[in-house]
Amino acid sequence: MSSLDKRGLKERLTAGENVLVAEGYLFEFERRGYLKAGAFVPEVVLKHPDLVRSLHEEFVHAGSDVVLAFTYYGHREKMRLIGKEDLLEPLNVGALRIAREVADKTGTLMAGNICNTTIFQRGDKEAVAKTRAMFKEQIEWAVQEGADFIVAETFSELGEAKVALEAIKEYGKGLPAVVTLAPQATDKTYDGVPMGEACRQLEEGGADVVGLNCHRGPKTILPLMTEVRRACKGPIACLPVPYRTFEECATMQSLKDPITGRREFPVDLPAHLCSRTEIGEFARACRAMGVQYAGLCCGNSSHFMRVLAEGYGRSPPSSKYSPDMSQHYVFGSDPSFKKYYQEGLIETVSLNNKV
Repeated sequence: MSSLDKRGLKERLTAGENVLVAEGYLFEFERRGYLKAGAFVPEVVLKHPDLVRSLHEEFVHAGSDVVLAFTYYGHREKMRLIGKEDLLEPLNVGALRIAREVADKTGTLMAGNICNTTIFQRGDKEAVAKTRAMFKEQIEWAVQEGADFIVAETFSELGEAKVALEAIKEYGKGLPAVVTLAPQATDKTYDGVPMGEACRQLEEGGADVVGLNCHRGPKTILPLMTEVRRACKGPIACLPVPYRTFEECATMQSLKDPITGRREFPVDLPAHLCSRTEIGEFARACRAMGVQYAGLCCGNSSHFMRVLAEGYGRSPPSSKYSPDMSQHYVFGSDPSFKKYYQEGLIETVSLNNKV
């Protein structure tokens, strides 16, 4: 993407372009030892802002068109749970400023981010009001710090997603809204609405992009995306987790150790990571389906993002270092030492098979 490209999200999508988005900051910083699994609060923004900046840059290098401010689970309720509600505004403003800085530097878009509040309860007026108030303050900070659009994500209830969309429309000063639902083991939202129909309602409610993110891996999210594509007229989004979910274990939360039967979420999920080949296949399937807003969620890393970008026909800067096995001393095409090492490899494989 050119650093001179000043077009917004809607302009790019209207022109028929695809927008690729790297998510997954929570899991990546937990893996690196800068964030605690369980609470999953992005305190790293305050303690190590340089690392957040670096990961933004790494994802852009790998092909992301968007720098998503790391405010996921940085909302009032999560901060209250860890006793640091007084740091709510510094965390949000800090994350937004880092994202804006990187977006300006790299010529990408910057998105503000709101998500499931963990307190929403349908039919409970007080809970709904608190949910709306939490969205309001985060949206207003995003507007203040120059976000290009707002992402509202990982909602298992259509009702909460609608509250988020209404808040963006009321407090977002006209910024575009991307709203995505998080499908659980069933094909409906918690409030009983099929995913395609739920996305259609959000689209009709004024969301500029609708779709699905998180919980499900590529294999179990794509069938639902077919429903979303059929139900919606405008741009659709798909951002699964990069884990090998399947019919019996449709979500990452339901994946189990094949030997012990123990639940793997969250710390042992790497045992279920997709291959790069599978991510490439997912990207090509999304592109063929007409998914214009695509990415990966929890478990994402820059090498996956590069493969996804390449699946969309891109060559991001990191593609300079995409694998080229022709240069490998055993499997490559250079005749130097090739026969010697291949014979040794064949002998080793033969011995292993006899054990």
